[in-house]
Amino acid sequence: MLAPAQILQEFVTLWVVIDPIGTLPVFLAVTTGLSAAQRRAVATRAVAVAFGVLVLFLLAGQMVLEALGLALPSFQIAGGIILFLFALTMIFGHSKPEEEIAAAERVSRTSVFPVAIPSIASPGAMLAVVVLTDNDRFSLAHQAVTGALMGVVLLCTLAILLAAAPLHRVLGTTGEAVISRVMGMVLAAVAVDAVLRGLVTLGALAPF
Repeated sequence: MLAPAQILQEFVTLWVVIDPIGTLPVFLAVTTGLSAAQRRAVATRAVAVAFGVLVLFLLAGQMVLEALGLALPSFQIAGGIILFLFALTMIFGHSKPEEEIAAAERVSRTSVFPVAIPSIASPGAMLAVVVLTDNDRFSLAHQAVTGALMGVVLLCTLAILLAAAPLHRVLGTTGEAVISRVMGMVLAAVAVDAVLRGLVTLGALAPF
């Protein structure tokens, strides 16, 4: 049985990498001019697509790595470095909403791109579900809990998208940018922890 602190840590990790608040401006950009019913349809489809992609990585991600002969700790360290660089862009560069709104304005406005991928089912989220469901480290029950937590975060994402217009009025562009940068700090800490744990697993660092 997972300890409450561990459940909370995994929930925060999934919340940060999926970033429901950061998806809000992207969703608003791609649904400009649509009716309320059409917005609901886009939100529902986008979350469903993201759920399918993340479940695929949860179930088959590690098998793909093993087929390629890649050790999970190596993938974990590489992913941690990538997450850290991504976190730096969230903190110092353009925030996630700013970057993806720009992309949204250049492509056809669909729920698959850029809302489902890469905003909700981001590369960081795909990596996180693989690392958090490592068959060598976690039991099937643990992995089921992780999957359930992912489902909860995606339900929260759907709720936020369905309430997009009023939330945007409350937060504003500045509020969304501040939240994105705070999440970048959290993600940086998660990334460093992933690298350190990967080094411990490989025996290159003493347990801490």
